[in-house]
Amino acid sequence: MKKVVILSNHHAYTYNFRKEIIQRLIDEHYKVYVVLPYGEKVELLKEMGCEFIDLPLDRRGMNPITDLKLLINYHKIIKQIKPDAVLSYTVKPNIYGGIVCRLLNIPFFPNVTGLGSAVENDSLIQKVLVQMYRLAYKKASCIFFQNDENQQFFQKKKLAIKNSRIIPGSGVNTQYFSLIPYPADKEIEFVFISRIMKEKGIDQYLEAAEFIKSKYPFTKFHVLGFCEEDYEKKLQELHDKGIIHYHGMQSDVRGFHKISHCTIHPTYYPEGMSNVLLESAASGRPVITTNRSGCREIVEKEINGYIVEQQNSKDLIEKIEMFLALNYEEKVQMGLAGRKKVEDEFDRQIVVDAYFEEIQKVVR
Repeated sequence: MKKVVILSNHHAYTYNFRKEIIQRLIDEHYKVYVVLPYGEKVELLKEMGCEFIDLPLDRRGMNPITDLKLLINYHKIIKQIKPDAVLSYTVKPNIYGGIVCRLLNIPFFPNVTGLGSAVENDSLIQKVLVQMYRLAYKKASCIFFQNDENQQFFQKKKLAIKNSRIIPGSGVNTQYFSLIPYPADKEIEFVFISRIMKEKGIDQYLEAAEFIKSKYPFTKFHVLGFCEEDYEKKLQELHDKGIIHYHGMQSDVRGFHKISHCTIHPTYYPEGMSNVLLESAASGRPVITTNRSGCREIVEKEINGYIVEQQNSKDLIEKIEMFLALNYEEKVQMGLAGRKKVEDEFDRQIVVDAYFEEIQKVVR
């Protein structure tokens, strides 16, 4: 039986965004091993037929001893399994998985899910990471990029790429995120869905919420997400004042799309392709987001949403007011346009087909 190893850093991320690829591989009689830290969604991956290998991973830490242990463990696991291909996602699995696959001469398929702040900005860390990418990706069978800008960065840094292709992010399961009827507009509700951190634009969202709420009392602003930075106190204070409604981390956001009229995603984090925007548009919701790679690709200006300048609360407020000025039918049509764009350009099946096509090349 053909074998594929998937290296990832989070159970929910892997199940939510990769289960269709995993299912396709299983249907094609591949044995699939998932290597990642244990979490509740691991049980669902096991039910699908995956073999699970528990491997703790510090996603954001930069301890060289911890990372060396990760490299050694990847080497031990991959050498023992002898897979026909290795798929990886996010920075550490990509780098250390790539180095191991190069050493063991195993076909390797990394997915660049965004560069991250450390790589995007000129610094010593950027120089170190670029050298590590050069080492890890030199013999990759195919590198999957989620946007043009990331691919151009690799080309600019003269990172040797034997084969690469751009895919529409993780794509979106348009059956799971189905078109939801647009809610009545007696009260207009906005939603922010993201990890709560500065670079995701939470400050701009909160500033806009305070201004808009005071001027347009019929508006509501929701915040969903896990606090990765110290915003808990501020969010609770604004929640108590009735300026926002803070819901914390939610495992299923579809209920919030059901009541919301528009998703606001004012990020300036180096995205691959924003899943928040894809899922919102698939649900038939207009979006307001920033003019940066990984976000602007999903928006046709004033057709299915609005684009604002990064870190610009004034521009965000202006775009929210433009949205509020639309009549009900115009808001509905904006949501339907987003749904159509997702169906045409970002359906997850496009991603699944791209992966399987590339894997088949090396397995044959």
